[in-house]
Amino acid sequence: MSLIGGIRPPIAVLSALLLSLAGITALTFGKTENVLVPKAVLTSQQHFAEDGAVALRASLDESVTDLDRTAILFSEGKPVSADAVLDKTGSVYQKWSGTAVIEIKSGKLLAARGETVPLTVIDRTKLSGKDGLKPRLVRLQNGQTRLIALALLSWKGQPQQLLIASSNLKVPGMRLSESRGIGVVDSTGTILSSDGALDSERAQRELKDFATISAKKSRQNPISSKEPGSGGYAGVSGSLTGDASGDRRTVGGYASLAASEPGESTVASGLGLSIVTQVGVTERASQLARPAFGLAAAGALLVIGALAIAVLLGTVQRPLIRLFLESRRLTRGDLARPVTVPRFGEAARIGGALERLRQQLHEESPEGADGASGTDGASGARGGRRLGTRALVAVSAVLLLTWSVPLTLLLNRPSSSVHIPAQVVADQKARTETISDRVRRALNEGHADLSAVAALIGNRTSADDMTAVLDRTIEEHPRYESVYVVSGDGEVLARAGHEPHHSSGERPADQPLKVSGHGGKKPVIRATAPLQGKAGAAVVGEFDIDFVNALLRRDGLGQVRVVDAKGRTIAGNSGYLAFEKMPGHLSPLVDRKQAHAKVQRGDDVRIAAAAPMTGGGVAKVLDWSVVSWQPASRLDIPAYTLQNRTVLVGLLGLTAAAACLGWLHIVVVRPLRALADQAEALADGDRRTVLFPRHHDEVGAVVRSLELIRQQLQGQQRGRDGARSLAGRN
Repeated sequence: MSLIGGIRPPIAVLSALLLSLAGITALTFGKTENVLVPKAVLTSQQHFAEDGAVALRASLDESVTDLDRTAILFSEGKPVSADAVLDKTGSVYQKWSGTAVIEIKSGKLLAARGETVPLTVIDRTKLSGKDGLKPRLVRLQNGQTRLIALALLSWKGQPQQLLIASSNLKVPGMRLSESRGIGVVDSTGTILSSDGALDSERAQRELKDFATISAKKSRQNPISSKEPGSGGYAGVSGSLTGDASGDRRTVGGYASLAASEPGESTVASGLGLSIVTQVGVTERASQLARPAFGLAAAGALLVIGALAIAVLLGTVQRPLIRLFLESRRLTRGDLARPVTVPRFGEAARIGGALERLRQQLHEESPEGADGASGTDGASGARGGRRLGTRALVAVSAVLLLTWSVPLTLLLNRPSSSVHIPAQVVADQKARTETISDRVRRALNEGHADLSAVAALIGNRTSADDMTAVLDRTIEEHPRYESVYVVSGDGEVLARAGHEPHHSSGERPADQPLKVSGHGGKKPVIRATAPLQGKAGAAVVGEFDIDFVNALLRRDGLGQVRVVDAKGRTIAGNSGYLAFEKMPGHLSPLVDRKQAHAKVQRGDDVRIAAAAPMTGGGVAKVLDWSVVSWQPASRLDIPAYTLQNRTVLVGLLGLTAAAACLGWLHIVVVRPLRALADQAEALADGDRRTVLFPRHHDEVGAVVRSLELIRQQLQGQQRGRDGARSLAGRN
């Protein structure tokens, strides 16, 4: 018999799978597991640390890039004094702790602004090398650490100068609660910068412990540190669990600074820094398993599975094996004993046909050739047509479905009063605020870059010269879709990038940031920077909406939208329609003064948060808010974990039943139906159709026996015809 064919393998595999599933059910639900800190809380800390790493990496990279770009813009213009360079730089960008300009050859300090820049760490003899202008971390005397960025100022006929800027390592835009602390850690585990609730000795000690663990884990390869297929953050990240004090336990997260795309590298990601966070949460015992339910479900599966297997064995397997044995007996010439005819389905039809063939071989019935024997076997076959083998297999399927379907669709469903950890709600709010600040900073940076471009173009009158500056700007700034210069009367003087959404005669906007495109497929966000010395003229940059959308894509926040003052969608992290109204259930959350978060209960439990752009800068005029929401069922908390396990067990039952019964239908039921038709045709007198077995199994064996019987009947027919011919001659 074939290993994968025949009646026995599908039923045996189904029996083994049902026994295994019963054991899985008992173990999954039968072991009591008290959860003090839900995994959703730990995962939320990991995502919080990732947000901090993304914010710091973007801030440091932007600072270094802006300093390089500023130096290039000044170097391409007419020579200016060091004081003018720092004054202009400070008016456009307010991001550096301190700036300075020195003469490279003599080392003379030409100008300085802000805090004192540590000039002694700069080796002026090595600035021309490959790593001479590479940013570096410097430890100040007060224990704080700064990132020092360098850029060359070079004019023809004048000594080269060095533009220096220092940036602190404070994570920008992070909203810290009263019990949360955050730190920036280097590759050795040293805390370079910290902020938040770190007043107590215990909090400082635990942050140091977390920092040591974070530094060690961050040295892993980002790919090997994650589970296969997990995706997510491009760097190394995870959650941490600290000591408990009473009913409070410290938990945290860590994340290494990494580029936005795996495999890439930036200035900040090459510094070996990581972010570590900590927060105190209240432990609350939640029972994840239900032993009585698990044992009852496993017992029910054993009973139902036994009934299903009994149906298959008693009505499908045994009759087919009996037919196989009876057909073999007939081919050996044992015709004295009548064929035992099964009671149901195609097996009854085949059994009736075999009995008629036995009578024809034994020549008991003169009517055998035309199929009018009228025996009990034949009548049993005709009566058996009412209930086929497919119906018998369907009965087994229904039995198994009565166990699997309730588990998949009905049981262990959390009610609308399910407990959602308060820390998860607080983190949803804080992370939404962080994204709101990130979008605000990106828009402010974009306008600042345009202001720097406008300062350079102000001295140029040639369209080719202006276009050259715009081409370099669009190449260096992926945030823009198009950049162009507009005169006071609305004429485009020069442009770079895509075709701008600018109508002829449309004058530059008075506001630094403006949104248009209402009714179109996508919003048009314009930043406008006036050109000095050219009345009414301005440099206009149109933001790429995909750039804004990318700022919103963070794991663990669900749906994220940027909405305007009227609740219309401007950007989102997933599919949306431009300017569509925000869902009604989120409208009460939006407050233009402060951030909100709440658990919305109803048919579906949701966590929702909203945060307005309340910081400074030109983006404030937009009056935008960031809104996020996600269903609570996505959270890894005990109630939904139990539901997921229940659904999984039910799906495993459905899969086992579908696979094994489908296998049985393909290799047994369908060939058996065809065999029944062939057997009845042979019993009715069809001696010409040759019968070929398709599979080497029980059905195939019966087909081979029928072919031998057909050949014997042909031999008998030829003998009778020969005898009649001889009698006619005599």
